[in-house]
Amino acid sequence: MNTKLAKGGCQSSSHVIDVPKGHFSVYVGENSLKRFIVPLVYLKHPSFKTLLNLAGEEFGYAHPMGGLTFPCKEEIFIELIL
Repeated sequence: MNTKLAKGGCQSSSHVIDVPKGHFSVYVGENSLKRFIVPLVYLKHPSFKTLLNLAGEEFGYAHPMGGLTFPCKEEIFIELIL
């Protein structure tokens, strides 16, 4: 499986993988979406909470991808989770 570990303990993948215990998946991107597996502890981070609010405003909470989608550039997301 072709996955890589991003800085900050966030794993990204273009393939569907199981989400390990204590983590959840999000889709990030503006045009094409990339799936990231992030630790649950990120939910406490203020920047992550801001992204959650933006996602709720833009998409609501019923996501066509079946998971949480963040409407931001992948590079910005990675910088926030470092």
